[in-house]
Amino acid sequence: MRNYADVLVKPMISEKTIGLIEENKYTFIVAKEANKIEIAHAVEEAFKVKVVGVNTRIVKGKVKRMGRYEGKRSDVKKAIVTLREGDSIEMFSGL
Repeated sequence: MRNYADVLVKPMISEKTIGLIEENKYTFIVAKEANKIEIAHAVEEAFKVKVVGVNTRIVKGKVKRMGRYEGKRSDVKKAIVTLREGDSIEMFSGL
């Protein structure tokens, strides 16, 4: 099993994800090759909470232009982690 720092890339903060926190759901950008079991173990190890469910999706990168040059942003994998009732992640609590 991999280290949780290799699985969890960074937390995702947006208006939508802040609204999900009220439902005890937290959103993270994760490694593309990580599966749901690894993501659940990484969140439990990193934040000392109990994970009830994990939903994942791959978000395709947008095509961006700079003048006549065109490039593409990287694809990212997002994970929405549902925690047990009563658990919370402290770094999100100030939002």
